[in-house]
Amino acid sequence: MPAIADSRILIMATHGYEETTLIRPRDELSAQGAKVDVAAPEAGEIKGWQHNDWDKSVKADMTLEEVKVGEYDALILPGGLMIPDTLRINDTAMAIIKAFLEMGKVVAAMCHAPALLIEAGAVKGRDVTSYLSIRTDMINAGGRWVDHQVVVDRGIITSRHPADLDAFIAKTVEHVEEVPHPRTS
Repeated sequence: MPAIADSRILIMATHGYEETTLIRPRDELSAQGAKVDVAAPEAGEIKGWQHNDWDKSVKADMTLEEVKVGEYDALILPGGLMIPDTLRINDTAMAIIKAFLEMGKVVAAMCHAPALLIEAGAVKGRDVTSYLSIRTDMINAGGRWVDHQVVVDRGIITSRHPADLDAFIAKTVEHVEEVPHPRTS
């Protein structure tokens, strides 16, 4: 895998993303030299959600239909209640997640976004974490849920909430720079 400065990272989101969980990784990884693209179901801007109200908007660089998975080294799924509910019923979004997983690329999911990993069938038999409210969902999907800032299991990175962003971003960088991770035990 490439040095972070030579990597391409995709952030997949939609309206209702948790503002800090998209903007901080995008900005910090870009500052380290990574080429970071934001993809959304539709062209234009997507609105963030912060403290129970709509917040900053971010321009999507492309639609999900335009994503070419082979051009990216990692996928970041930011937090927010609305993202998993919207994207897990979007066939294109789920195909993108599954393609990253099948290719052994880093997939990093924060907060509520690990619910997308459940939908993709990627939780069973893995150590994972998430926002506390979906802990039971993660366990019922066969994951071994632990209460840690960040958990890595075979290239899949999960994290609990925005307070864990430093650890989440650091682990994402570390694993982008490693070799591909097989998804089987």
